[in-house]
Amino acid sequence: MNQLPADFTILALETSCDETAAAVVRGGRTVISNIVASQMATHERYGGVVPEIASRQHILSLVPVVRAALAALPNGWADVHAVAATHGPGLSGALLTGLNAAKAMAWQRGLPFVAVNHLEAHLYAGWLGDTPPPPFPLVALLVSGGHTLLALLRDHGQYELLGQTRDDAAGEAFDKVARILGLGYPGGPAIQAAAAQATPGGVLPRAWLRDSYDFSFSGLKTAVLHRVQDRLAQISRLSGRKGVAEPSQLDAPFVAQMAYAFQESVVDVLVTKTVDAARRYKAQAILLAGGVAANRRLREEMIRRAHVPVYLPALDLCTDNAAMVAAAAFYRFHAGVQHGWDVDVTANLPL
Repeated sequence: MNQLPADFTILALETSCDETAAAVVRGGRTVISNIVASQMATHERYGGVVPEIASRQHILSLVPVVRAALAALPNGWADVHAVAATHGPGLSGALLTGLNAAKAMAWQRGLPFVAVNHLEAHLYAGWLGDTPPPPFPLVALLVSGGHTLLALLRDHGQYELLGQTRDDAAGEAFDKVARILGLGYPGGPAIQAAAAQATPGGVLPRAWLRDSYDFSFSGLKTAVLHRVQDRLAQISRLSGRKGVAEPSQLDAPFVAQMAYAFQESVVDVLVTKTVDAARRYKAQAILLAGGVAANRRLREEMIRRAHVPVYLPALDLCTDNAAMVAAAAFYRFHAGVQHGWDVDVTANLPL
C-alpha cells in the first residue's frame, strides 16, 4: 500500500472504442482537464463503430488531445507524477494506440505506469467531483454499449460479479432498436428523445431470468422488430404499393410509442434487479456507471425506487473518457500496483 500525496497527478489515456481521450486528475478525484475527441460523426454513416477506422483516427487525434490535457497544468509534464491507459476490454487495435502511446510517454519521462481495466474505470467515474465518495459496500450497475453487469464492491479492488448480460448489452440494444425504428445512431439519445414524445402506454416483454441477476435484451429487441414488421406490412397494404415499406415510412406516434415501451422495459429490469441486489447484500449505496447511465429515465427511476443513496456520475463522465481512467489508476497506484513495458491489450478483459 502506497501513501500517495494529496496532489498526486496522473495523465491518463482512453482509446478502447471510438473516443480518443486524455485527462489530468489530481488526488484521484479532482479533474484538472478532460479532453475527448469524438468520432461519432465519422461512424454515424455506418450505423456503428468500424474498428479499423477507429484505430486510424486515434493515431491522428492522440497528440492533440494529450497536448490539450497537459495545457491545463502550469508546468506541463513537470506536474505529472504518473501515466495510465486503458488496456481492455475493447477493440484491440484501438486499445493498442492508447496503451503504446502512454507506455512510450511514461518511459521517456521516467514515470510509473499502470494499465487500467475499462470496466473498473467506468465505476470510478463515481469518485470524481467534490461530493463525498460512495461508501462501501455498494452495488454498482454498469450499463454501456458493450457491457451490462451488476457488481458488489466491498472495497477498492474487491469486486464480486453478481450478474451480466447473456446476449446484447443494454446500450447495444438501444442502438439496434433505434436502427429498427429508423432513428439513427447513436441509439441511446435517439430513443430517449422519441420516448419523450409518446403518450405513456403500451407494454413490451421483460426478460426477468428469475433467481439470477443476469440480463437479457435480445428477446426485447426481437419483439420490437416484429411490431415494426407488422406495422410496415400494414402501411404497404393501406398504400396499395408492392413490396415492404421502409422504416422511414413509420408514423411518428408509432415510433414514439415503441421507443417509450422499449425504454420502460429496459429501465424496469435494470432498476428492479439493482435495487433487489442492494437489499440482499445490505449495500450502503447504489452506483450507476457507463454510457446508458446518462439515460434520464434510468436515473430518475433508480433514485425513486432505491432505499439507499444513488450515486450518479456527471453526464460527461458516463460515456468513455480518460478522467475515469485516471481515477481508477490512482487507487491502483495507492494499492502498490504498477505495470512494466510488456503489458499488452486484452480485448475481452473481465472485471
